[in-house]
Amino acid sequence: MNLSNLQPAEGSTHNQNKRLGRGEGSGKGGTSARGHKGAKSRSGYSKKIGFEGGQMPLQRRVPKFGFTNINRKEYEGVNLDTLQLLVDNGIITDSVDMTVYVANRLATKNEIVKILGRGELKAKLKVTAHKFTATAKAAIEAAGGEAVTI
Repeated sequence: MNLSNLQPAEGSTHNQNKRLGRGEGSGKGGTSARGHKGAKSRSGYSKKIGFEGGQMPLQRRVPKFGFTNINRKEYEGVNLDTLQLLVDNGIITDSVDMTVYVANRLATKNEIVKILGRGELKAKLKVTAHKFTATAKAAIEAAGGEAVTI
């Protein structure tokens, strides 16, 4: 090894292209391969997302539809099989309320909780929530529990 055959370590160099804007002799001076005039030749140019060269962009061609109901209530659903899992793991024994949902990250303190009827509940529980589906309420009462609406 001597000074005539030194090479950089494998993977240490990335860009082996000709450097732009380094004088006419480099072959990439003058306009620096950007052409003449126009937005693309200027520094700081970036086109808008979805720009289609002046053609009407897709997001403006497609019609708007539907609406958003400002009075919609968003419920956080908790299924019966989730409650049964908590019973099996010994986390809850007799009653379930907002503190239990928050502690087990089933809902946050500001969310409205709705009990849903997926799975089966074997334990006798006093379940407190904002809303219940008919199947969930029936399943809780069939297991000998109580469904309390907040």
